[in-house]
Amino acid sequence: MKNVLVQFSRIFVGLLFIISGLIKLNDPVGFSYKLAEYFGETVLNLPVFIPFSLAIAVFIVIFETVLGFMLLIGFKPKFTIWSLLLMIVFFTFLTFYSAYFNKVTDCGCFGDALKLTPWQSFTKDVVLLFFILILFFNIKKVKPLFNANFRNALVSLTVVLCAFMGYWVLYHLPLKDFRAYKVGTNIQKAMEIPEGAPKSVVEMVFVYKVNGVNKNFTEKDLMNIPAGATFVERIDKVISEGYKPPIHDFTMELDGSDYKDELLQEPKLLLFVAYDLAKSDKKGMEILEGLNQKAKAKGYKVIAMTASGAAEIEKAKKEFGYTFDFYFCDGTTLKTIERANPSIVILNKGTIVQKVHYNDSSILNL
Repeated sequence: MKNVLVQFSRIFVGLLFIISGLIKLNDPVGFSYKLAEYFGETVLNLPVFIPFSLAIAVFIVIFETVLGFMLLIGFKPKFTIWSLLLMIVFFTFLTFYSAYFNKVTDCGCFGDALKLTPWQSFTKDVVLLFFILILFFNIKKVKPLFNANFRNALVSLTVVLCAFMGYWVLYHLPLKDFRAYKVGTNIQKAMEIPEGAPKSVVEMVFVYKVNGVNKNFTEKDLMNIPAGATFVERIDKVISEGYKPPIHDFTMELDGSDYKDELLQEPKLLLFVAYDLAKSDKKGMEILEGLNQKAKAKGYKVIAMTASGAAEIEKAKKEFGYTFDFYFCDGTTLKTIERANPSIVILNKGTIVQKVHYNDSSILNL
C-alpha cells in the first residue's frame, strides 16, 4: 500500500510539474511579467532582479519541466526530489505571502490557461508539498526506469527540446494563445457584460483623523463622526467581485478622446502594438513604416498603440520616419494583446484576424 502511494505521488507530481512547466514555457514572456510583479517594491521588494525577469523565467520553466520528467523516469532521484522539495517550499511561501497580504492576484502557475486565486494557488502548493514529502521520505522506493545511458539520453533530449521551444516562442509567438485577445476574438463582444450578470459589492470606508488617530467609518457611521475630525481618505473595500468581462481595459485614446468605438468598425485595421517605445526592438521598429505604406496601398487604416508618453512618441517618429498616429492604451493591456514589442495585429470590424511577431512580418495577410 505504501509503495502504491509513493508511485502515485511520483506520477502525480511529475505530470503536474511537466504540465505547469510546458504551459509557462509556451509563454515565458508572460511569466516574466508575473515575476517582475513579485520582484516589485510592494511585494518582495527585490527590484534589482526585475531586469533579469525574462532570463529567470526561462530558466525556471525549463528546470520545472525537466524535473517533472526526471521524476517520472527516476533520473537521479535524490537530486530530483531535493530540487522539487526546495522549489515547492519556496513557492508555497510565496503564494501564502501573496494570498495573506493580497499582493499578487494571480500567481501565474498555469499561465493564462488556468487562472487561480491567491488562496487556490497556495492550496495547490500545499497539496504538492504533501506528495513531494511522501517522495522525500521514501526516496529509495523511487526506482529508475530504463538503463543509465538511455535515461541520460532522454533527459538530455528533454533539455534540448525545452530550450528550443523557449527559443521559438521568444522569437516568434506562443504556440497556443490562451489570452483574451487571441485570434478570432471580437473585442467589442468580449467587453460586453451579460444582462443579469452579478455586480461587484463595494463598501465605502471613510477614514477620519480623530484626536490625531486615523479611524474608519462606514456610511452608516457617518452621523457619528466626532466634531473636529478631519477627513483623510475614502477606501472602496470590495466585498465580492462581480462579473468582469474578458476584455475590460481596452482603449484607443488620441488627444484625450477614446476612438475605439469608431476604429473597431474599420473593416481593414492594422495595429502596431508597442507597449514601451523605449524598450522596443530596433529591428522590429525599422520595418513598421514599410508595412504602413504597403497596408495603406491596400486600403488599410494603420495606427500604432503604445503606453509611452508624447516625448517617446516624437522621438520614435523622428528616428524611424513614421507617418502613422500613435494611440494610447494601458501598458498591461498592450502586453496582454501581444508578447512581442513591437508586434502586428490585423482586425476586421473589431475581430482579431491575425497576430504576428515582427520577425514574422513576411507572413502578414495584407
